[in-house]
Amino acid sequence: MRSSSMTVCVVGAGLSGLVSARELLREGHEVTVIEKSHGVGGQWLYDDGHGMQSSSVYASLRLISPREAMGFSDFPFHAKVGGDGDARRYPGHREFLRYIRDFCDTFGLMDAVRFNTTVQRISMVPAPGDGFSPSPMWVVRSTRDGVVTEETFDAVVVASGNHSQPRLPAIDGMDTWRRRQLHCHSYRVPEPFRDEVVVVVGCKESGKDIGLELRKVAKEVHLSVNRTTMEAAEGVVGAGLCKALANHANLHLHPQIDRLQADGRVVFADGSCVLADTVIYCTGYTYSFPFLETEGRVTVDDNRVGPLFEHVFPPSLAPSLSFVGIPTKVIVPLFMEVQARWVAQVLSGRRTLPSEEEMLLSTDEYYRARELAGVPKRRTHVLLDLEYCDEYGEKHCGFPRLEEWKKELAWSSVSNKGDNLETFRDDFCDSELVREGLRKNGWLPLVPPEQRKEQMDLACSAVSISGTSNF
Repeated sequence: MRSSSMTVCVVGAGLSGLVSARELLREGHEVTVIEKSHGVGGQWLYDDGHGMQSSSVYASLRLISPREAMGFSDFPFHAKVGGDGDARRYPGHREFLRYIRDFCDTFGLMDAVRFNTTVQRISMVPAPGDGFSPSPMWVVRSTRDGVVTEETFDAVVVASGNHSQPRLPAIDGMDTWRRRQLHCHSYRVPEPFRDEVVVVVGCKESGKDIGLELRKVAKEVHLSVNRTTMEAAEGVVGAGLCKALANHANLHLHPQIDRLQADGRVVFADGSCVLADTVIYCTGYTYSFPFLETEGRVTVDDNRVGPLFEHVFPPSLAPSLSFVGIPTKVIVPLFMEVQARWVAQVLSGRRTLPSEEEMLLSTDEYYRARELAGVPKRRTHVLLDLEYCDEYGEKHCGFPRLEEWKKELAWSSVSNKGDNLETFRDDFCDSELVREGLRKNGWLPLVPPEQRKEQMDLACSAVSISGTSNF
């Protein structure tokens, strides 16, 4: 049986916050979204790097997932017809921001968002007797143009993203090295690094992407991998980067940095060194919620936000406090939609949560299972399991499973990226399962069966000639 409508504060107007607002409104709740920037989009609202930096997007960034596998369940990420849209399968960041704005407009979310407003503090409302109820109400203090506002809400959804607080390594000599150091959060364009020797620390998505862009203008680019030997470093970078290293004489691979020297030298773990002008740290982000006061009931420990039942609900504060968008390596933004729908349905009474004790037990069991599997604590919220995500959605809110063609498209994209790092966004070959899924869902024109094999053979032949086949 449903409860009456709740007042809900959503922190952040990025993907997680907007889909949370949409699902909460559908369940009849009264929603206020608080956003510190001037527009919707969160990380995808590009800024030029001057002033207050919220986005970590750089100017040339293109998506690493195919648009056909992205998008909300009832709002596909179709290319905009005409105008200055970007119709590529892996479009640039401006096209994705356009999609987010269209989503916001289509579902009438703009009226719920307060822009240029910063959340300063969220704290629990004391219950009678100076205690705290199991699922308390919340006081939200925010500021806009110097004016402080305090409001009370029945529930709070934290959807402030996970790419705002840069994580830096601890390297001997960092504090005294006098040359340029920055986190990739501040990187925007390659031109300031022209003719420099640049060391890029970290070799995951942003490190490889930025390194490959910089090698076009820099004198040398040295990629440093978090391994102690060169042999180990070469073993983790993948075939695609190995090809890039072979193709570009000014692109180099090294193990992790041992120290930074006062004379400008960067010394690596194998004893090799380079005289560098700049070090760019592509070392990820840490979860941070400085505005949230929970009396220690929710903490961030080695990048684990917890305890969180199913990455969403703190057992001792559920359901009035929840988090949407914490997990990484999931289908974005679909998994956020799943979490948002679950939260909205729990708050409306459509779904019920287990008891606090049962949620704590389940969370502890999940943590133990991850540890037994050798997963470091800092990777608690890294999922990378489409079957788990399917079961998660079915179990918690009756969300439909991801279609098989989308799963194959997603995995083939990952495989192609690993093998063909520099070309995967523009050279790809879809299986017949994927092509049929694209046709049935309006991504490709309908083609008579007798023409399908001929078209696919021609397409794959062209990709094979260029050396970038998925298979």
